[in-house]
Amino acid sequence: MPKISQEPIFELIKSLTKSEKRNFKVYTNRITPHEEAKFVRLFDIIDQLKEYNEDAILQKGHEIKPGQLSNLKAHLYKQILTSLRLNHINQNADIQIRENIDYARILYNKGLYRQSLRVLDRIKQKTKEENQNILHLEILDFEKMIESQYITRSLEDRADNLTKESRELSGIVARAQELSNLALSLYGLYLKVGYVKNRNDFQLVQNYYQGKLPNYRIEDLTFFEKLYLFQAKGWYFNIVQDFPNCYKNAQYWVDLFHDNPEMIEKQMDLYIKGLHNLQLALFNTMSYEKHNQLIEEMEKLRNSESHSFTDNNKVLLFLYVYLGRINKHFLEGTFDKGLAIAPEFEKELKSFSGKLDDHWLLLFYYKIACLYFGSGKNEMAIKYLNKIINFRDINLREDLHCFARILNLIAHFELGNSDLVESQVKSVYRFLAKMDNLQHMQLEIFKFLRRLPRVIPADIKKEFNKLKDKLIQISYDPLEKRPFLYLDIISWLESKIESRSVQEIIQEKFLQANRGH
Repeated sequence: MPKISQEPIFELIKSLTKSEKRNFKVYTNRITPHEEAKFVRLFDIIDQLKEYNEDAILQKGHEIKPGQLSNLKAHLYKQILTSLRLNHINQNADIQIRENIDYARILYNKGLYRQSLRVLDRIKQKTKEENQNILHLEILDFEKMIESQYITRSLEDRADNLTKESRELSGIVARAQELSNLALSLYGLYLKVGYVKNRNDFQLVQNYYQGKLPNYRIEDLTFFEKLYLFQAKGWYFNIVQDFPNCYKNAQYWVDLFHDNPEMIEKQMDLYIKGLHNLQLALFNTMSYEKHNQLIEEMEKLRNSESHSFTDNNKVLLFLYVYLGRINKHFLEGTFDKGLAIAPEFEKELKSFSGKLDDHWLLLFYYKIACLYFGSGKNEMAIKYLNKIINFRDINLREDLHCFARILNLIAHFELGNSDLVESQVKSVYRFLAKMDNLQHMQLEIFKFLRRLPRVIPADIKKEFNKLKDKLIQISYDPLEKRPFLYLDIISWLESKIESRSVQEIIQEKFLQANRGH
């Protein structure tokens, strides 16, 4: 059997653009003028392969011996990265700064101290302009080391100035790290469990957030400190389901970039993520008009030719624009129209294969399943729900794993698979209990589904009405809102009571809510 796998060198070569491949060839011709260089030959062979296959590589490259392949791959990988670094240096300020720090180190090692200090002084100004505080601090430490040698005979107050500058910058960096750590840990918590599900969860998250949030005065904060602050606040309010405050901080995040437009191109990833978080906040507050306007802006940004997007930018815009399109149909209740997105999304998804994390795949599977369910196409809804149910890591997005199982039961009920529903209710109940994910709404649904096979047809609408009344009462509790964010169960019950489709019910509610807009 040939050895087939997704090797890092294969993924790297397949990620290269035509321009990057051309630049790599120019670079290798400069450093290795001999056409027969084995690592260049290896590059050409892998570039032609559709999947990584070592037997095929050795068959095509007769000059490459099996024992050489591992070292050749490592050497090729390093040379591609070196070529990419040279190719991207003008697009990334931090790469330019690090290169100059390296130059200063070389000059210092040669005893050319003044030249080294001149390079550091020049590039230090660049770090200030680019808000690269950690690199700025590294330069200051390097300058202090040179000054401590007493070899430059510089001005007497130079040491004091460096010490003062270093102390002030250390405070800024430390505070920025605290805020970024808090934002990242809250985001990690959201990826694991989603929204808080009870008062105990709420208290734990609140205590953690308040305990880790450093003291600050907003007017004293630098660009990145403000950015990390808005990120942390946004994730906190999102997790505790305070969506108006989540919206407010997402808007602050985007406004920060609009107030500093030069940072948009320099930190495009963070700008795009800000737009995405604002879009989610608008969706959760059901701000339909603003949500649509923002999706249009993101579409324009994605199709813009005035920006030089990195591959990462392209991946983020792909995800966020498609999610926005789907959410628009959720707000309108136009599930049938939204279904056109599914094949289009999956087709484009192939071009980003290997660049998406599993969290996004789970989220889109659930969203697409909901589109099919809302359209009354329950077989297809089950197909996508099973992609989540059969996913190996149940600790990633526990919330989606739990609600996929609940929606799966309801979809089978709609198909008339009563025996299957009855047999699966207990196992799903045990799963949710094990995941500590049971809430009042879910308990009521399970009671209903277990009782349903014994209800005579004449009483079935009465049972739907009873469940609807109970769930409406439950929905008034702020900490019981979470289940309704994943599944509009009340609209489904109304559709059963009124013998209409879920789509009709949600569309009617949408039109009533937006009448006059």
